Amino acid sequence: MNQLSHHILAPFRAISLRLSHSTSFIATNSHSPPSLLRFSFRSFSVRAMASHIVGYPRMGPKRELKFALESFWDGKSSAEDLQKVAADLRSSIWKQMSDAGIKFIPSNTFSCYDQVLDTTAMLGAVPPRYGWNGGEIGFDVYFSMARGNASVPAMEMTKWFDTNYHYIVPELGPEVNFSYASHKAVNEYKEAKALGVDTVPVLVGPVSYLLLSKPAKGVEKSFSLLSLIDKILPVYQEVLAELKAAGASWIQFDEPKLVMDLGALELQAFTHAYSALEGSLSGLNVLVETYFADVPVEAYKTLTSLKSVTGFGFDLVRGTKTLDLIKGGFPSGKYLFAGVVDGRNIWANNLASSLDTLKALEGIVGKDKLVVSTSCSLLHTAVDLVNEPKLDKEIKSWLAFAAQKVVEVNALATALAGQQDEAFFSANAAAQASRKSSPRVTNETVQKAAAALKGSDHRRATNVSARLDSQQKKLNLPILPTTTIGSFPQTMDLRRVRREYKAKKISEQNYVEAIKEEINKVVKIQEELDIDVLVHGEPERNDMVEYFGEQLSGFAFTANGWVQSYGSRCVKPPIIYGDVSRPKAMTVFWSSMAQSMTKRPMKGMLTGPVTILNWSFVRNDQPRFETCYQIALAIKDEVEDLEKAGITVIQIDEAALREGLPLRKSEHSFYLNWAVHSFRITNCGVEDTTQIHTHMCYSNFNDIIHSIIDMDADVITIENSRSDEKLLSVFREGVKYGAGIGPGVYDIHSPRIPSEEEIADRIEKMLAVLESNILWVNPDCGLKTRKYAEVKPALSNMVAAAKHLRTKLGSAQ
Repeated sequence: MNQLSHHILAPFRAISLRLSHSTSFIATNSHSPPSLLRFSFRSFSVRAMASHIVGYPRMGPKRELKFALESFWDGKSSAEDLQKVAADLRSSIWKQMSDAGIKFIPSNTFSCYDQVLDTTAMLGAVPPRYGWNGGEIGFDVYFSMARGNASVPAMEMTKWFDTNYHYIVPELGPEVNFSYASHKAVNEYKEAKALGVDTVPVLVGPVSYLLLSKPAKGVEKSFSLLSLIDKILPVYQEVLAELKAAGASWIQFDEPKLVMDLGALELQAFTHAYSALEGSLSGLNVLVETYFADVPVEAYKTLTSLKSVTGFGFDLVRGTKTLDLIKGGFPSGKYLFAGVVDGRNIWANNLASSLDTLKALEGIVGKDKLVVSTSCSLLHTAVDLVNEPKLDKEIKSWLAFAAQKVVEVNALATALAGQQDEAFFSANAAAQASRKSSPRVTNETVQKAAAALKGSDHRRATNVSARLDSQQKKLNLPILPTTTIGSFPQTMDLRRVRREYKAKKISEQNYVEAIKEEINKVVKIQEELDIDVLVHGEPERNDMVEYFGEQLSGFAFTANGWVQSYGSRCVKPPIIYGDVSRPKAMTVFWSSMAQSMTKRPMKGMLTGPVTILNWSFVRNDQPRFETCYQIALAIKDEVEDLEKAGITVIQIDEAALREGLPLRKSEHSFYLNWAVHSFRITNCGVEDTTQIHTHMCYSNFNDIIHSIIDMDADVITIENSRSDEKLLSVFREGVKYGAGIGPGVYDIHSPRIPSEEEIADRIEKMLAVLESNILWVNPDCGLKTRKYAEVKPALSNMVAAAKHLRTKLGSAQ
């Protein structure tokens, strides 16, 4: 076995028990809280009920794929090197699930960037700008679509439903010639089979794929993407034929769009597609998997009426109402894949409660037709608790990462088969009780303060127009003021300094001096570029959420709890386990230091409460809005301390506000009310002359623009460039926006450097729909992931474009 495979499988071997005939549980030690970390996946004396995993994290326990991708992109390793790392990760994942006793093991859920982009490659739906001339799509074209290249921009990237994962949006139109151009699904099925693991190949379903797409540039926005269904189905038929020939007996179609509010035509497309595929599906067992929410009544009827489908997968964690639909009628003879283990959070499953649910379902669908499953792919959770030796033992006993969730699924399936592991279930019950009664979870002072918020809507006393006038008198900014979003490149040296300080290898004084030097460098760069409102570059911050969580009570942190956000980008969400408060100031020291280095305005940089909430693993023992209000009060304290320290521009990022929007329209207003209210709480007490900024990144904002206005920020900077300036369309349609606004003028997620002319052209498009006195000029997002060799020329071109248009506007006046 190669070294990487050995490393990845090691945690599973380490937690295996000395079991040969049972699955008994052993605590890590007799004095620690109950732990659910040590199990055996080896010989069971009885056959468990069927178990299934929807999907699994790709990055590896120590982010092996991330480092392999970035090495390849930097030209430091070959395509073969990258493929080797990817193959080792896949084989380890399959072996892990097989050893754990999982019957339905997925393949083709692994990706070197994104599963929707993989489907675009499979269908040969490559936009013409990438110069693809047919044949099997390789890394060059694939990564150009994902990341752009020196001559053309990347495809749009947006949020995957209401998660923090991002997918690459297909660009389709009537002229696209679909062809079978990536054999990845078949190749990976064969790869697993050669290792002795029979998998369930997973494909993004044809209807969801089209509904997740957008009309390509130059195609009418009214173009019906579903009109392409008969053009893509022949490619799916080719894939299915090859999978059957390779020996596949099950196929999984992910159709998550079924949980959305769909009309009759969209539901008819599902019926049409699966009827058209019926011949190709003959001889295969077919699972259609849904996740992230309840399946609406009409969608449930449509789905369960599909004749060619053998089994139906439902999220029974976020989709509890679906249980009522199943109880009201489930098709005879079909399999139910019951998603009772949460794929979106890191809390240990309440096994007793899940077992009760499964037993009730068993009575409806039959013992041999019930499959225990995860609620969705485990892509959205961290990989393995075994890699967290320093995590507090009590908190650790409350948790389950992807590797532990695989075990939970199999434990439930085994219990259903009549062989419940009593020790394992008892330890689980003890952990549940420990969490419920732990004094570290509850803070009465915080709960009272949050409860007292209900009497006000927390709006600033003066309207935004009057505030902007007061702020301009103080700040004296030019027309089309320039700024950046917050972070500057995080170099290897900078990361090393933070790492050494955390490991106590350097003193606090040396650390402060190093960070001060970096801030001074960033300030000087911005002054030399002649940027108007500066940032300190955030060199002291590891992550925009984790940094704050580490300084707030009620949060726990992991060493290796990484989750993929997009491509090679991973985040390490904090764990909110208890009531939240701010023991002391978090950013005032660094912001004051940075402001002392320049006469220009220096933004104080904070992460907003909704984003901290949505980018954390949140406690599931109280409503999310209650936790959000607690965070808002903590950020409010910080805002007011920054103002007292003389910081006159304060940015409170709400990058993830749109991301938390429920998938069903009927639930939108409740969420938006408390989310927007939470933001207003943070800054309701500042002076009119203090300018409050916020920032939002990749999402579809047009449907919530009125809620964005209701946030009542003085200035909002917002993603725009990569989405074909979709945001501007709301202003073309007559939405009036009176606050400052900075739609991003270039895409920072691509290494490509935009020209001055390109940026000026973007700004002119904005000026066609926005008043020049409210328009700001800024990149799409923070610059943390870029290199200085990219950042300096891009920002130089941005400033030059702004100055050129100032002159042009001045001449016109």
